[in-house]
Amino acid sequence: SNVVLESSGINAEYGGDDWSNVVIAYEPVWAIGTGKVATPDIAQETHANIRAWISANVSPDVAASVRIIYGGSVNGKNCVELSRQGDIDGFLVGGASLKPEFVDIINCQRT
Repeated sequence: SNVVLESSGINAEYGGDDWSNVVIAYEPVWAIGTGKVATPDIAQETHANIRAWISANVSPDVAASVRIIYGGSVNGKNCVELSRQGDIDGFLVGGASLKPEFVDIINCQRT
């Protein structure tokens, strides 16, 4: 996966031992400003690949605890299904943060 290959500089550039304040955001390039969203399966697969790379290249403990969030046209209609994916820890919300549906996104993990 290109995402994992492009992530290979994370540990080299960061190189820190304390990952407790690190949040990784993934947004497909094709989703930026388009209104298109990855399917939940594709988003989950990509997040799982990122987490597996962190496990192999940083540590399993960091991989288990680091927050990996999804960005890419998250809205009130797709947030619930995306939030049910095991490796998606939250969202990087763009334009929807300016709309009333933002409350639905914030509360989606409660449903």
